[in-house]
Amino acid sequence: MRACLLTPPHPAFDVLVPGAAPVAVDDSPDVVLVAGDPAAAPVEVLADVTAAVERGAVLVCLGVPEGEGWAAITGVHPGEFVPGGEVFATVAARTPATARITGEFPVAGTFRWLEPATDVATLLTSSIRFAHRPALVQRRLGAGRVVTCGFGADAVVHGSSGNDELVRVLRRLVDGAGAADRTDLGVGVVGYGPYGGMGSLHGTAAADTDGLALVSVVDPADERRKAAEDEFPGVTTHEALDSMLADDAVDIVVIATPPNSHADLALACLRAGKHVAVEKPLCITTDEADLLLRTAAEGDRMLTVHQNRRWDADFRALRRAVDTGLLGEVFNVETFVGGFEHPCRAWHSELSVSGGAIYDWGSHHLDWILLLLGGEPATVTTTRHKRVWHDITNDDQVRVRLAWADGREAEFLQSDIAGVRRPKLYVQGTEGTIAGHYRPVVTETVEHVHGYRRHESHHAEAPVELTLARYEQGYGLTQTTLPPLPAEPWPFHRNLADHLHLGEALEVDPADVRQVIGVLEAAQRSGDEGGRTIDLEPAG
Repeated sequence: MRACLLTPPHPAFDVLVPGAAPVAVDDSPDVVLVAGDPAAAPVEVLADVTAAVERGAVLVCLGVPEGEGWAAITGVHPGEFVPGGEVFATVAARTPATARITGEFPVAGTFRWLEPATDVATLLTSSIRFAHRPALVQRRLGAGRVVTCGFGADAVVHGSSGNDELVRVLRRLVDGAGAADRTDLGVGVVGYGPYGGMGSLHGTAAADTDGLALVSVVDPADERRKAAEDEFPGVTTHEALDSMLADDAVDIVVIATPPNSHADLALACLRAGKHVAVEKPLCITTDEADLLLRTAAEGDRMLTVHQNRRWDADFRALRRAVDTGLLGEVFNVETFVGGFEHPCRAWHSELSVSGGAIYDWGSHHLDWILLLLGGEPATVTTTRHKRVWHDITNDDQVRVRLAWADGREAEFLQSDIAGVRRPKLYVQGTEGTIAGHYRPVVTETVEHVHGYRRHESHHAEAPVELTLARYEQGYGLTQTTLPPLPAEPWPFHRNLADHLHLGEALEVDPADVRQVIGVLEAAQRSGDEGGRTIDLEPAG
């Protein structure tokens, strides 16, 4: 993409057109970006901008440039200025550019509403003094388009979740999202499971996500196919995979079966020309992962993994703290899950099906660790215990230690024999430490006839509050509580639709997950070999 920035260099250029080659306005750019107010632009520049747009370029104005010459191009005049703060943007029209965008979201930054001077399409509004004012508009000009945003350039480079939504809309407009396909993509689920299980989750997510629709379910059990038909009237159910793969209405297959079946099922779906999303873990071995990635690439099919805990509210808060530098350079990450109670007696606890205890919660926690520390560790060492629960084949406790070549380190501990729980998250950096502790999740009710009832949910399902302790020279330690970030509605499924409809990047890149599988495989091998340290070889 060739882009022109009319105003002085500004980070918004790289935010909205990353990797674009900068060119002059009279050199046929694909995008012209105004990140400020070039009110003094000479007539010749205005003529060049108009000519570029009429030839097919997209003009994006962050803030409203003043003057009649600019009004003739943008089709709007600047309204009243609202000083920097927080203003809510509301989706005014559902278009491909605003598909799957939160209906209303806060934007931090300066704002000036727009006063249309000619016909424009209003995509976002903002409620100012109890009146909805145009905040983002678009108009056609010759073969090109003009996008004018009432939020200034500071809103585009601000890092809050609401500002990220604004950036998502603007990027889509830059990329020409107006021509996107609006047909729903058919989703098929393999392994529906019982009422309220993963099949129900994926079906509900597809129903709630614009651009997706649950159309098919595979499960060998009669009662589970019946559950799918009851929960999603009109869905087609199959006893075996082959009949689903023959159905052209199925575009995406979600594999929600036990881990030891993931590789074979995903391979069959990819070879049948389907896009594939797999429940974690992607597979058991790196050889399987490499075959799946290669098959997906050769067939130009999407392959991703439902690493759903990347969107856990507490992990998102932790990742935000790390990304914004609150901890300085992170050098140690420790995570824990468990307690002292009998493990589940389903397939999760059977080594031959689950791959081992490490593959269950470790698929999440080791993914977290690699995201926080970046890169692949140099070594993996696992110690494990089998001392209490002898009716299952998974270990009672596994401890995985990772070490990087530069000295950074991490540890994941999963235990069903830990009477006192360790912190869920403990992260050290050169400027501070974050810790988050599990809390009991108990629901108490008093019911007619039955009286007092108490239900305790799984401790790992509730997000934890994080305590951030930072050292300030000459003052000492300060402590801050970081609450979990607000939950997003079906973020994984929204990204599937964004990727396949609009070409946006996958949030869960299978190449990253292949790295997780490499660590899981090495951790299992280390435990099998009595805790021997395994040296990891870089993927590829």
